[in-house]
Amino acid sequence: MYQPLRQIVITIFFLSSICLFSQQRFTISGTITEASSNETLIGVTLLVPEINTGVTTNDYGFYSLTLPEGEYQIRLSYLGYQDIVQTISLTEDLRLNFEMFEEVEQLDEVVVTEDVEKINIRKPQMSVNTLSVQTIKKIPVILGEADVIKSLLLLPGVTSAGEASSGFNVRGGAADQNLILLDEATIFNSSHLFGFFSVFNPDAIKDVKLFKGGIPARYGGRVSSVLEIFQKEGNSNKFHMTGGIGAVASRLLAEGPIVKDKAAFLIGGRASYAHLALPLFDIPNKAYFYDLNAKLNYKINERNNIYLSGYFGRDVFSISESFENTYGNSVLNFRWNHLFSNKLFSNLSLIYSDYYYGLELDFVGFKWNSGIKNFNVKYDLKHYLSEKFQINYGLNNIYYKFNPGKIIPNSPESGIIEEQLIEKYANEFAAYVDVEHKVTEDLRLQYGLRFSYFMRLGQDELNVYENNNPVIFDPFLLVYREAEPIGTINPIGETLSTFANLEPRISLAYTLNQDNSFKASYTRLAQYLHLLSNTSSPTPLDVWTPSGPFVKPQLLDQYALGYFRNIKNGDYSFETEVFYKDIQNRIDYIDGANLIANNAIEQVILNGTARAYGLELLFRKNQGKFQGWLAYTLSRSEQRTPGRAPVEDNGRSNLETGINLGQWYSTPYDKTHDFSVFGSYTLNKKWTFNSNFIFQTGQPTNYPVGQFEFQGIVVPYYGLRNQERLPDYNRLDISATLTPKKNEGRNWKSEWVFSIYNVYNRMNAASINFRENQDTGVNEAVRTSIFGIVPSVTYNFKF
Repeated sequence: MYQPLRQIVITIFFLSSICLFSQQRFTISGTITEASSNETLIGVTLLVPEINTGVTTNDYGFYSLTLPEGEYQIRLSYLGYQDIVQTISLTEDLRLNFEMFEEVEQLDEVVVTEDVEKINIRKPQMSVNTLSVQTIKKIPVILGEADVIKSLLLLPGVTSAGEASSGFNVRGGAADQNLILLDEATIFNSSHLFGFFSVFNPDAIKDVKLFKGGIPARYGGRVSSVLEIFQKEGNSNKFHMTGGIGAVASRLLAEGPIVKDKAAFLIGGRASYAHLALPLFDIPNKAYFYDLNAKLNYKINERNNIYLSGYFGRDVFSISESFENTYGNSVLNFRWNHLFSNKLFSNLSLIYSDYYYGLELDFVGFKWNSGIKNFNVKYDLKHYLSEKFQINYGLNNIYYKFNPGKIIPNSPESGIIEEQLIEKYANEFAAYVDVEHKVTEDLRLQYGLRFSYFMRLGQDELNVYENNNPVIFDPFLLVYREAEPIGTINPIGETLSTFANLEPRISLAYTLNQDNSFKASYTRLAQYLHLLSNTSSPTPLDVWTPSGPFVKPQLLDQYALGYFRNIKNGDYSFETEVFYKDIQNRIDYIDGANLIANNAIEQVILNGTARAYGLELLFRKNQGKFQGWLAYTLSRSEQRTPGRAPVEDNGRSNLETGINLGQWYSTPYDKTHDFSVFGSYTLNKKWTFNSNFIFQTGQPTNYPVGQFEFQGIVVPYYGLRNQERLPDYNRLDISATLTPKKNEGRNWKSEWVFSIYNVYNRMNAASINFRENQDTGVNEAVRTSIFGIVPSVTYNFKF
């Protein structure tokens, strides 16, 4: 009896297997756009509830999903847009393009019978925050100008060095450890007016995404984070203009079709004008910025699209007629999207990026300019093999040219001799493969490998040092000092150094049910460029330098574990993550290091290690009249530069002390507690109210621990680095947006934004300096604050 039953079971299993594997499979693919503008939408969720699978659109709005033959209900969901439900009969490959409408529009034919499952719970991607442009424009900021970077500071794990500071810090990392991409082009300085504004015009932005960990293998070159920003493509349906008039700056953006539904343009500009009022107060100084965003797109056919995008920005700061500072970014990117098949998507990009810094000193008699340029060729492909298996792979090659500085005399009478600091050159190549793998219904993986190869190319002159050591230690004074070169070489046409690194990445998501999941990730990253700055916040004068004979690349290992929960069908969400970062070869500086116009920067640099670890919490309310979030981060960020191996000197071993006696010390961007709240309340169609509150532990700094007198002059002296802190930082901002009723039914639409920055006028310390009181002769501490309370009004319009 047993043997016949066994044969029947085997036969049934065999026949079932034949049916299963012989079942035909077909692919649905297409592009998802915004209905009114034909703008492609990034990250739209397309779900098939019957088999619990789905996909999201890529950076160009394309999706592809392969399913067994049958009838399915397709559901599309995207923040700020109405859901779409459509039933399809899949008996052949289908090309389905969808148009999505904003939630404010009513479509009778769209009926949603139940809430759509949140796919982010199942995706293995973690440590990622996305902000919509609508949210960014709601967040109150200084002087009322919507700001991408300032908005990111309200997220867990993201801080800044203080008010009016340039750059941002992610999970205890330095500002130069962030890769900032605008339409795939690298932005080296993300601020206007020394940090008051960011370089990103919110009217021109389509998508903002910040990767803090679990970074996919297609990204590399920085060890802290990736901020990826895409500009709009331009409205190919009709002409539109958007703009705003603010207290210190205004903006205007135009977009429209060149060939309807086929080609479009976008061009936008911003400029500040507060400096125009300075002559009224007999002030000869100037401080202003301007920038330009532009983009063209052309749809050749269903399989080919081309894009040309660019950005140009400049800041100008001058004191009287004797000093002028000019700096800014220029980027240009040509992209070609090609669809080889309904499963294979490709993108080829040719990118140019340039950061320029210029300085003119009339009272001295010379001009100074420096900067960094790169030329980037990248080719990325995404292969949708099945609903369970997708592969991303590609190549990337970047050529760098570094100009540390050039001095040019203003006139022959100045007495200044023209001098060019030694220019540096490098090339960075990378190849990667990244897999998105649905192992089971509950376990999904994303794993990949990036191979990076960096070459420091030849230059006009290179110093040679005894024992190949450009920094020496004085055992008697217990200090580091610059070594004298014993000669120079001219390695033009040679390769000075090469570095090769394998950078594995893996992320996983284990789903407990449709509302709960655990995620974990490991990330290895290499960074070959270093920002030379001994300030806590980058300045325009900061100079980039490549890894080479004396400067090693930074290497990161980051581990993260998180729990994610959707509450009440996604009306609320909760995220918590713990992370640990370990960085090798983080550069440090000897005491008294001179970084400006230094032709031998290797003489003041030491290689150390850094680490950061912490806990992040994020609770969001996603639906209803009141929306917002609460974020909290508990973390530490530390650096250590121990003494190098003992060196024999005349038979005696010299044991180096390192920096801070080789002990761990807080980095300038260490914020133990970081708490922020953002809330937005829509009272009615006319009024919306927004508010945010920030509290941060004070920034590490140095105070004098004593003083001595030398030839009648009192000289303070300091202890170990970053042993003290500035007072804790906190601030409350509010805004109200008034949308006139007359907007309804007319093309010209407008709104007024009234905001108050730092409502209770807290004078947060940007720095604390010490001086001798002229009346009492007693030393005293003086707090320097940037802003008190700042009210502002902005008028926004579109037509």
